[in-house]
Amino acid sequence: MTNNNDHRRQFIDFALAGGALAFGSFTTKAGRQSPYFFNTGRFDSGASVAALGRFYAKTLVAAERQRGLRYDMLFGPAYKGITLAAATAMALAALPPAEGGRDVGFAYNRKEAKTHGDSGLLVGAPLRGRVVIVDDVLTDGASKRESVDIIRAAGAEPVAVLIAMDRMERKDDTGSTASAVQTFEAEYGIPVLAIANLDDLMGWLDGASAGAMASHADAVAAYRDRYGATPTKIGVPS
Repeated sequence: MTNNNDHRRQFIDFALAGGALAFGSFTTKAGRQSPYFFNTGRFDSGASVAALGRFYAKTLVAAERQRGLRYDMLFGPAYKGITLAAATAMALAALPPAEGGRDVGFAYNRKEAKTHGDSGLLVGAPLRGRVVIVDDVLTDGASKRESVDIIRAAGAEPVAVLIAMDRMERKDDTGSTASAVQTFEAEYGIPVLAIANLDDLMGWLDGASAGAMASHADAVAAYRDRYGATPTKIGVPS
């Protein structure tokens, strides 16, 4: 399997080529002017979603092998998480067993309960065992907290959150140096796994900083200096 650093760099190349990663001036949900923007909604074709699923799947396999993560199924919060959980499950099933491939179930929630047919809030495999929540990013953590509540209410155990990009910046400007990811991990004791993060992006920019990329590298570094969270780590529960 590709080593972690190569895997992360390849993901950044993939996101940039697909338009999911862009450089410029963007207003974040927190009202900050960010020199980069990441949006998994730009993966909007069969081929791009399939490739995205493989990046998610390989990140999950790496956490299983290197950090001892154990899981039984996936859960995708509505709405983006639905496609991402399905794509990840399909990619895991397509991987050879020697590369960590296996067939796992997935489920997702509706925003509103259906009152006819397959009624209720949940769709897919029954929530059971150890569950990984699959989504695009973690901004304020609201959908992940809701997912934790749904999973626990079903008698299952959330064991990790798997996202595409960790911006590694302070959640707000109230004086806390923790990011939204760090805040969530501290609150729930559940690790957040990211295919790539801001450190990876800065490393990628350093390696591609000639020409037009030089100004982007400087802008991202300045943004990190201003809004970056204090680094912390959390282990993966066994």
